Amino acid sequence: MPELPDEPHPSHRPGALDDTGQLPIMFGGPGPSLLHGTRAAPAGPDYEAIQRSPEFTGLRSRLRRFIFPMSLLFFAWYLVFVLLAAYAHGFMSTRVFGEVNVAMLLGLAQFASTVLITGAYLRFANRRLDPRVAALRRSLGR
Repeated sequence: MPELPDEPHPSHRPGALDDTGQLPIMFGGPGPSLLHGTRAAPAGPDYEAIQRSPEFTGLRSRLRRFIFPMSLLFFAWYLVFVLLAAYAHGFMSTRVFGEVNVAMLLGLAQFASTVLITGAYLRFANRRLDPRVAALRRSLGR
């Protein structure tokens, strides 16, 4: 029977990854150390604790109070436009001035409402959300 070498397998010696040029990338954070048999200390903030914190739940609630009503309002407005286009041909083809009809104006109003909603969200986020996010980050030491 052949003798086993005294030296460990090259992949088990310290610095083996350095020799290969490979980087130890582990999804989900640091795992057990293959080289030392110990568990590495977790890096970064405890995201689960942050998610359960009253500050974060309040922030998420405030965001939802803006997003859901605004989304429903826009969806209803879009649905009215589509239904008018599908079933109210006479109304939608009514000329307002020149060759411009009601359908064209309502179609352009869809784009305008998108821009207005985006502006309203930016204003809301800058005034209501961003200061709370900054406070939460400061409390985490980031």
